[in-house]
Amino acid sequence: MHFKRRTLLVLAAALAVAAGAHAKDPKELVIGTSAGPYADQVRLGIKPLLERQGYKVRIVEFSDYVQPNFALAEGSLDANVFQHIVYLNRFAAEHKLALSELVTVPTAPIAIYSRRHKSLDEAKAGTTVALPNDPTNEARALVMLEQMGWIRLRPHTDPVKASEKDIAANPKGVKLLPLEAAQLPRALQDADYAFINGNYALASGLTLTDALRRETISRNYVNLVAVRTADRDKPFARDIANAYRSRDFLAWSAKHQPGYARTD
Repeated sequence: MHFKRRTLLVLAAALAVAAGAHAKDPKELVIGTSAGPYADQVRLGIKPLLERQGYKVRIVEFSDYVQPNFALAEGSLDANVFQHIVYLNRFAAEHKLALSELVTVPTAPIAIYSRRHKSLDEAKAGTTVALPNDPTNEARALVMLEQMGWIRLRPHTDPVKASEKDIAANPKGVKLLPLEAAQLPRALQDADYAFINGNYALASGLTLTDALRRETISRNYVNLVAVRTADRDKPFARDIANAYRSRDFLAWSAKHQPGYARTD
């Protein structure tokens, strides 16, 4: 009898600790994002709207494309804003994470920049071109390179999955330099050209008008708010989605981030 009672007490204590570990004020939100335009969207466009509804919003900025999804999956974040659906689906599948799209957000396109050249026409054999090394953003850059006539991809290449292995011809003789996306603005000091994701370009002081050519962005590459799949229908998730769809936010975005793509 004494053993049973002690066991029950230990079990009750363990359950209490577990419950306490997961207890959280439903009006406290932690949103992860990458430095630059998406952090600005949350801080200046979304946070004020959520605070009007009684939320306390904390923003956590990340310098890479890996940690935000792990932090979301483990519960350190309630939502994150930095990626498109192709990246989210691939990352979640590879790492067995139950993450889902909530709502798309105004998105700055990937674009090609140069500090050495004023035109794309100056490319020649040996020209160095830096591009993202993560699979989905590398594919975007390769598709643009083909559109520019600098490379040719193999017939029937899936544009979402294109890689350097799919390059069938390199008539310009350019040299590709795959780098981490966050390093690409600095690569402009050494490379002739660089494909830079919109958030990193803007965070480094570049503007969309500085680009020599911008991507015509597709639904695949419009950025989104991600949440844990189990949280998609919770009130806080609906409130975040509604904030991004609101007239107030859309007016803020049109004023402060003109030219951004949106499909939601």
